[in-house]
Amino acid sequence: MTDATANQPSNSTGKTSLFVEDARTKKRNAAEARFKFYGMLAVATGVIALVLLLISILSQGIPAFSQTFMRVNITLDEQVLDPSGNRDPEEIAKVMTFAYDPIINNSLQSLADELSAEHPEVTASALQGMLSKASKGILRSDVIANPDLIGQTVEYEFLANGRIDGYLKGRVDREIAALDGNVTPEQLDIADTLVEAGKLEKRFNWDFITAPDASELRPEAAGLGVALLGSAYMMLIVFCLALPIGVAASIYLEEFAPKNWVTDIIEVNISNLAAVPSIVFGILGLAIFINYMGLPNSAPIVGGLVLTLMTLPTIIISTRAALKAVPPSIRDAALGVGASKMQAIFHHVLPLAMPGILTGTIIGLAQALGETAPLLLIGMVAFVNNYPESMFDPATALPVQVYNFTQRSDPAFVERASGAIIVLLLFLLCMNLIAIILRRRFERRW
Repeated sequence: MTDATANQPSNSTGKTSLFVEDARTKKRNAAEARFKFYGMLAVATGVIALVLLLISILSQGIPAFSQTFMRVNITLDEQVLDPSGNRDPEEIAKVMTFAYDPIINNSLQSLADELSAEHPEVTASALQGMLSKASKGILRSDVIANPDLIGQTVEYEFLANGRIDGYLKGRVDREIAALDGNVTPEQLDIADTLVEAGKLEKRFNWDFITAPDASELRPEAAGLGVALLGSAYMMLIVFCLALPIGVAASIYLEEFAPKNWVTDIIEVNISNLAAVPSIVFGILGLAIFINYMGLPNSAPIVGGLVLTLMTLPTIIISTRAALKAVPPSIRDAALGVGASKMQAIFHHVLPLAMPGILTGTIIGLAQALGETAPLLLIGMVAFVNNYPESMFDPATALPVQVYNFTQRSDPAFVERASGAIIVLLLFLLCMNLIAIILRRRFERRW
């Protein structure tokens, strides 16, 4: 007698009915309903936590993609910037940054004279304090890149400093300005005047994505260019090394290796390596690649090798799982028509396992892209503001750049850290979408 029929109430003929719940059935149904409720509650809690996390990141990070610029008519004096008149970038580069001070001050004085009739509070000194400290260097770089600008009067857009930018984004108000030594309430009034005159504007800032990092005194000029390039170099190294090595090792262990205690030890160690904390791989990379092999600190080649070691167990495990998922009948059929074992594997088994292999590889790459701890140990936490021209030049990575931003005191860096997290999440989302597309593209039914 089962639970469905035990202790069922009898009808007038003395027989039990399955359509009437007894106390035991009601208790069992109530337990099932509670379990469903707990499951739905767990899912809802996870979704709410994810939504709150995304709202927090987006609300703080989206403003990082816009920046405040001050429009000024500036005359690039040929006698100062290119006395010889050759327009040779090498000669123009010899002009030091401080030589641009009088040129910028003259343009700010002209702007103050233009607005002072109706707004006497607008002065050249106040305007100068509203510009970023990186303005001179950016102007010098633009002149070196475009020597034909010398001798002309052009409308140029200077970066406003972080406090003025924060004011237009609602992060800074007059109460904060009264206590802040980097901006005054009067300068915020001037900012309102410049906005009305069309001289101060907040717009999308590509430099946040392409520019290198900046010092702690220039948060408005800090960008992700070096970090993105460093991460791209490392992902290229991981892809070129981890994929062929991991797939080859998986095919050998799954299809060719004899089943004995040696292979058992190898398999156990591969599984253990997948669970080793990532910082241990950083220690290994520091000891082998830097101290023993003499590779440079903070270089993408070292970071790529460390992340390759960390990613290999994930790729090997996922590839072996994909190979095991192919039915044995595929192998038997290939061998039955005269194919060698290698032909059966490479012509039949491997193509069918390819969706799982590619998915596992991309997931491993995505995991490596978000790693920070091993990169800190090999020196990629260093401040780098020059683009790496090769994999042996100093660079940093996107997650390390997020860490660097959060360690700085200026509130503008918190905004930029959230913006960098958004870029990182977009990369991870794209990589997961690619994994889904590849799985659907190469998936075969049997």
